[in-house]
Amino acid sequence: MSSGNSSYGDIHRYEPARESTAAAIAIVLLTVIEVVFVALFTYGLMSAWASTEAGNMYVGALLAFIFIDLAFILLLYRKEFLPDVMIVKKRRRKWEDLYVREDDQEGNGFDTGGLAETLKRAVYPYYKK
Repeated sequence: MSSGNSSYGDIHRYEPARESTAAAIAIVLLTVIEVVFVALFTYGLMSAWASTEAGNMYVGALLAFIFIDLAFILLLYRKEFLPDVMIVKKRRRKWEDLYVREDDQEGNGFDTGGLAETLKRAVYPYYKK
C-alpha cells in the first residue's frame, strides 16, 4: 500500500486488530474487579470511612485502584481490539508555518511607500493585494 506519491489523508498502513480471546477474558475480569472497587468506594463514602485518618487513606487507595484498573482495561482494549492505522500527513516547511509565501521566503527590502499594505499583512496574514 505504500507509494511514493501519497497524499494527505491516505492510509499508509492498516493492520486489523488481533481480537484475542485471552484479552477479552482479562477485560471482563478486570471490569468485574472495577465494579467491586467502585462499590467499595461508594459504600465507604456513604459510611463515612474517610472521617478517620486510616479510613481516609483506605478510601484514597480504593480510588487509586479504580483508576489503575481502568487504565489496564483501556490498555488491553487499545492493544488488542483497535486496528493499527497509519495515515500519511504532509510535512510543511518551517516558513509555511509563519504564513510566508514561497516567493517571499528570502524577505524584502525596507519599503515605506506601502506602509498601509505592510500593516494589513502584519495584522491579517491572508490579506490579498
